[in-house]
Amino acid sequence: MRKFIVLIVLLLGVLFVIIRFTEVENILQTLQRANPLFLVLALLLQAAWFFVLGWTFKSIYALLGLKASLTKLTMIAAAGIFVNIVTPSAGVGGLAIFISEGRNHKLPPGKITVASILYILLDYAAFLCILPLGMIALLRRNHLGAGEITAAVILLVIATVLAFLFYLGYRSTRALGEALAKIARLINLIIRPFIHREYLSEARAHSFASEISDGLGALPEKPRSLLLPFVLSLATKVLLMGILICSFLSFAVPFTAGTVLGGFAIGYLFLIVSPTPSGIGIVEGVMALALGSLGVNFSHAVVITLAYRGMTFWLPLAIGAVAFRVLQLKEAKSQEAIT
Repeated sequence: MRKFIVLIVLLLGVLFVIIRFTEVENILQTLQRANPLFLVLALLLQAAWFFVLGWTFKSIYALLGLKASLTKLTMIAAAGIFVNIVTPSAGVGGLAIFISEGRNHKLPPGKITVASILYILLDYAAFLCILPLGMIALLRRNHLGAGEITAAVILLVIATVLAFLFYLGYRSTRALGEALAKIARLINLIIRPFIHREYLSEARAHSFASEISDGLGALPEKPRSLLLPFVLSLATKVLLMGILICSFLSFAVPFTAGTVLGGFAIGYLFLIVSPTPSGIGIVEGVMALALGSLGVNFSHAVVITLAYRGMTFWLPLAIGAVAFRVLQLKEAKSQEAIT
């Protein structure tokens, strides 16, 4: 059964690329016209991004008393990116990989779940430090519209709800269980007319709350312990902005700090709140429009956006597919060694 699931995930990855083949082809053609020097620099920055991503998870794992190598966590995080994009799992697929790999090393699922949620919260917190600067850049040019404000509000609501649930779990297992059960009832109420059954189990919500609370109990009480993972999360955003700068330089397009901040902020904002995986099909359009409103010639804005997305979306997708396959092969070999 496990091999069948792995095969399905890989086939979904192939199907995803086939469906988006025209976009891939356009990006490859765009990158071929880029200055090789800045293209190599962008690749190095993307490699650094993967390293910092793994380091972020390692620092969070250390807070929870979990032991895992930097290389292993980087591979799991990369594989999680791939699974989240190609499967309609609302982010659960990536978490499942962390839990599965942790189970192989006898790590508590509750702590791993807490680590994943904490990563998301820190990622949002780091981005919310940059988002106002991007909004100001758009506001100064009178191009801050209702769409951007609505997306920012949605992000703030998501971050607030996650933080509140995190706090509930830290204070009381029962309170978190009741809150998750209410959310499950609400989702079931919305979905039941379409699928004619309960989509989420309220009993499982209480069980999940217990696992979360156990994991939260391992967190240090001092808030400053979160400083390192927060700084690392912020560093990933700086590296992505560096890749965007390389995209400008690759095609000799003039830019300002406001252009980079505004373009990146809007692109990353819609990457988070978009209903499509990693904002595919939406970020490309919104980011190009944002750069255009910031004074970049629209044809140049499209080229820069394609180059940026090639580096920050399609390349991680390909690396994630390889990482996913490598992890599965290693697991298969370890199972054979046991038997």
